Amino acid sequence: MYSDCVVFRNELTAIQLQSQANKTEGQIKEEFEKLHKFLHEEEAARIAKLREEEALKSKMLEDSIETIGEKLACLTETIENVEKEMETEDMSFLESFKDIKRRVQCTLEDPETIPVPLIDVSKHLSSLKYQVWEKMMSIVQYVPLTLDPLSAHPQLSLSEELTSVRYSFRGKSLPDNPERFDLYVFVLGVQGYGSGAHSWEVEVGNKPNCRIGVACRSVRRKGNFSICPKEGFYTIVIRNREFRAGTAPETRLDFHKRPQRIRVCVDCDKGEVSFIDPSENTLIYTFKDVFTEELYPFFGPSKDSAPLRICPISVSVKCDL
Repeated sequence: MYSDCVVFRNELTAIQLQSQANKTEGQIKEEFEKLHKFLHEEEAARIAKLREEEALKSKMLEDSIETIGEKLACLTETIENVEKEMETEDMSFLESFKDIKRRVQCTLEDPETIPVPLIDVSKHLSSLKYQVWEKMMSIVQYVPLTLDPLSAHPQLSLSEELTSVRYSFRGKSLPDNPERFDLYVFVLGVQGYGSGAHSWEVEVGNKPNCRIGVACRSVRRKGNFSICPKEGFYTIVIRNREFRAGTAPETRLDFHKRPQRIRVCVDCDKGEVSFIDPSENTLIYTFKDVFTEELYPFFGPSKDSAPLRICPISVSVKCDL
């Protein structure tokens, strides 16, 4: 019986591995397809602008050539007329000399002095890669952390980008790996922090219940346990739209606003975990402790369909000269 159970678990793990690989490959191809589409469209737009300038300046050149042709025709006609008049009697030619002189004073510009409208190559090629990369930033969002699917309870559904999580009533059949929470519907972030100051914002929206914060690397994942600092959890709870600190017992907080976002700030060196309403930069609560191991972002979306989202941050480009 025991061996059958082990075989079944191994088979389930193998199926999950294959499913993960196939799904991840599909997501990678989809993301690169978006980038390829952007680059192809940008290439086409820039070539169209180049051809537009080429057509405009070709037309300018054609107009210049046409103008020269008209002036040459005019000059040719004048020369022919003068030659005919020169064939008349001397006295008649001399009487009309002033008029002839005025007519032959039609001048023609030296073709070499006519400005040739060349393509402004620098406009199309200057810092081309940098400009395309800078424009690409408008379609790319940077999220400071991602969720760890290996730690997610089976009834949690993570977005494809691993930046949001919601409760799923159907759940999934997943391997019971050591990292995964099996009783509490929680998930951790991939990146842990052992030094320095770090922060991120979580969009809680109008969720009536949820829990966010950080957890030590060694926190328990299996069975029943207390969710408090003594067990390695530093969290705040929204329960029935009221704020509580995740102490043991929980501490009801005198904070009655409902921010759409909450900023989690971790200062490993100072030993502080703070929660802030970023809309007014108002402190909600601060834990103080001595951290002896890495802290990981923590998310508990509660049993409703509204997700918790890690908020993207704006990225700027700075050039040092």
